[in-house]
Amino acid sequence: MMATKAKKPATPEAEKYPRKMITCQSGASIDEQGRSYAKLITSAELAAYRVIGMMQPKNLADEIDTPTLLATLRDQAAAVQSGDLSHAEAMLINQASSLQALFVRLSERAMEQNHMPSLEGFMRMALRAQSQCRATLETLAAIKNPPVIYAKQANVTTGPQQINNGTATPSQARQIESEQSQLSGGTHELLPDTRTSQAESRVNPALETLGEINRAEVPRG
Repeated sequence: MMATKAKKPATPEAEKYPRKMITCQSGASIDEQGRSYAKLITSAELAAYRVIGMMQPKNLADEIDTPTLLATLRDQAAAVQSGDLSHAEAMLINQASSLQALFVRLSERAMEQNHMPSLEGFMRMALRAQSQCRATLETLAAIKNPPVIYAKQANVTTGPQQINNGTATPSQARQIESEQSQLSGGTHELLPDTRTSQAESRVNPALETLGEINRAEVPRG
């Protein structure tokens, strides 16, 4: 008679993370099952589950159904990805309320102290809770009313370059053309050279004949 191999007792780690958390199709290969298990171990929902489970009292932690909690965390992440932030908004407002209660309690404890170091320590923690409450409410307000960002164009050039953003309006073009016409005498030709006429105006163009020069006659030897 062959001796049956005794079943190895499950370890606490195996009881905490049972294999039923892994959903595989029927007939999946060992490689596919291993990939599914690795995907679960590295998933965000399992990381959150481990922290949540450790923070609960033992009587409540024993009642947590692992697959249901993982499915809930997975559904919350999917809702955020689709644009539904209702759970995130509820979480933030509840955190703000908790931080407000913590601020009040620490302030009460500070007022009960008779020594300055103790009073200062409790007040420092109370004000820290108040600051976190304010930051949480600011985050909630940013989710409800996202800020509008106006982006301006920045022209960054290197060297002697010219960048024209847009063209001149028709009224501006007509004004520039009118000014050019006035400067050039109504045409696009070069202005006449007036330097010659100005030079001639300073000299008498009609030169008169010099009169006879009267000089003394000197007898030649």
